[in-house]
Amino acid sequence: MGLDFEYPAGATPLDADEAAALIPRHISNQGQLNAWEFRNVLEGETWAFGAKRPKMLSIDFMQTLHRRMFGDTWRWAGQFRKTEKNIGVAPENIEVELKKLCDDIKAQLQSGSWSIDEIAARFHHRLTHVHPFPNGNGRFSRTMTDLLLVQNGAERFTWGKGDLNSEGASRARYISALRAADAKDYARLFGFVRSR
Repeated sequence: MGLDFEYPAGATPLDADEAAALIPRHISNQGQLNAWEFRNVLEGETWAFGAKRPKMLSIDFMQTLHRRMFGDTWRWAGQFRKTEKNIGVAPENIEVELKKLCDDIKAQLQSGSWSIDEIAARFHHRLTHVHPFPNGNGRFSRTMTDLLLVQNGAERFTWGKGDLNSEGASRARYISALRAADAKDYARLFGFVRSR
């Protein structure tokens, strides 16, 4: 194919086999790929927010949503990654960690242990930390988080009102907030998700 991928800081590079699974053969540059993925992600989000999703906190739903968001772009869409990356749990632990995450969030929602914003921000952090798919984890995790909020009667996060998929100040603040949360300091993430 000959497409050179340009990854913003903090992005997860694809390996050669993952990159070779690109479905549209007409794409020859990063701009075309970004535009194609944008449309595919928008279709997936439209589907996700188009109905009540009572089983959204499940592995099956997560795989279905990722497939809806990236299935016109990548043959591996909706399939958990099989390789180690610069972030994320070991591939063999993905399903176990996602199950624990879903169970924890259900318990937190039931007990009201934190506000919905705090539950959602922590959910987002853990989901990005697991990093279940070869690529698209940030976009997928933000959509899952916004869906969790909406399903529980809250507004979607603003996510800093910037482009988080490209280099820039908003992405840098976002990545910095996630790294701080890795060290159990959630204050920056809590502030970022509703910032403008």
